[in-house]
Amino acid sequence: MERVLVTGGAGFIGSHLVDRLIEENEVVVLDNLSAGVMENVQHHTDKDLFTFIKGSITSEDDVNKALDGVTTVFHFAAQPDVRRSISDPMFDFRINMIGGMTLLEALRKQDASRIVFASSGGTVYGDSNVFPTPEETRLAPISNYGAAKCAFEMYLSSYAELYGMGAVSMRLANIIGPRLTHGIIIDLYKKLKKDPTKLEVLGTGRQEKAFMHVSDAVGAAIILYEHMKSGHLAVNVSSGERLTVSRIAELVCEGLGVPDARIEYTGSERGWAGDVVITDLDITVLKSVGWTPKIGLEDGVEHYLEWLVESFGPV
Repeated sequence: MERVLVTGGAGFIGSHLVDRLIEENEVVVLDNLSAGVMENVQHHTDKDLFTFIKGSITSEDDVNKALDGVTTVFHFAAQPDVRRSISDPMFDFRINMIGGMTLLEALRKQDASRIVFASSGGTVYGDSNVFPTPEETRLAPISNYGAAKCAFEMYLSSYAELYGMGAVSMRLANIIGPRLTHGIIIDLYKKLKKDPTKLEVLGTGRQEKAFMHVSDAVGAAIILYEHMKSGHLAVNVSSGERLTVSRIAELVCEGLGVPDARIEYTGSERGWAGDVVITDLDITVLKSVGWTPKIGLEDGVEHYLEWLVESFGPV
C-alpha cells in the first residue's frame, strides 16, 4: 500500500481518481474547494485511509503538509477555464504555473519520486494539421491555459532528468461524466433549461472535439501510474473518437427530450478566443500499455446528460 497525494482531489476528475485509488492506497487530497466540492469526496471522510487537507497548491506550507509520507503525486489541481486564462492571464499563471512549481519543488525536496500530471491534449498542440495528432507533434498553444500546460510539462522533463523523478503528462481530451460542472455540454443544458425551444451554439458547429468518459480517463491514469518509469513521458489520453459540435448539440437535445429545439449557430470559426477548432488525439502510446476504452463516446454523453437531469432537473 502506497501513500499518494491527489491535488484537486475534490474536483471532477480528481474525485473519481480518489474513488479508484483508495481501493488499494492511502490517499491524501489537497484542495482549496474553489472549484471542487466536499460532496464529491464526502463518502470517504470516515475512512482511515483518507485524509483531506483544505489548502492551496500555491502555499508552500499546505503543499509540504500534504506531501508528508507521500511517494506519488497525481497533480489535478488547476485553473481549468481557457476563457479565464485569456481575460486574466496572471491568475491562470499563479495557479497553473506558480502553483505547479511550488508542488514540484516541494516534491523534489521531500524525495517523493513520481508525479502524474493532468495536462491538456485539447490545447497544447494548438491548431495542428496532423490528425490524429501524435505526442511528437510540435507544441503550439493558442491560449494562455495551453501555454501553462506546455511550460509545466517542460519543467517535468527537466526535473525528471536532473533529479531522477518519474513523470507522466496525461494530455487529456475533453473529459465528461458525473460531477462535471463546466464545459460545452453543461452550457448547452443550461441554455435549454432557460428556453427548451431553441439552442444557441457558439461557432459554426463544424468544430470537432476529442472526448472521453471520466471512468476511462481514470483507468488510463491508473495504468500509466502502474507502468511509470524514471524520466518524463507525455501520453495522449482520449477515447480515440471525436464529435462535431453540431452532433453534440443534437445529442444534447435528444437526450434532454427536446429533439425539436431549433439549433442556431453564431457562425464564428472558433467558439471563443483560444478555442482549438479540431482536436483528434493519436492514442497509440496509451494503448501500448494495455489500456482500452470501455465507454463509447455517444454513450458517455448520454450518461452525463442523465446525471445532469438527476442533479439539476429536467429542461
